[in-house]
Amino acid sequence: MKEYISMWQRGLDFRGTSNRREFWMPVLVNFIIGIILGAFATITGLIFITWIYSLAILIPGIAIAVRRLRDAGFSPFLYFLVLVPFVGGIILIVLWCCDSKY
Repeated sequence: MKEYISMWQRGLDFRGTSNRREFWMPVLVNFIIGIILGAFATITGLIFITWIYSLAILIPGIAIAVRRLRDAGFSPFLYFLVLVPFVGGIILIVLWCCDSKY
């Protein structure tokens, strides 16, 4: 849980590095929160709640992904692979799983 709080504390910090645990724990927590919010929104019809949460985690999520790429020894500009349909996301997941170089 400490890593999830760290994501919010360093939410606008695109410098530095984040190890695998600092990256994957917030991804897991955000995934679980997204499922819960999605189920709640489906039952109640309040879909805007999931949109608000998605917007809230957008910049901190990009920041931690860029720091993880830098920690794995890759250029932070490789994050733009997310714009490549299908294979871009798969390549990024593989890069995020690589060992830390620093």
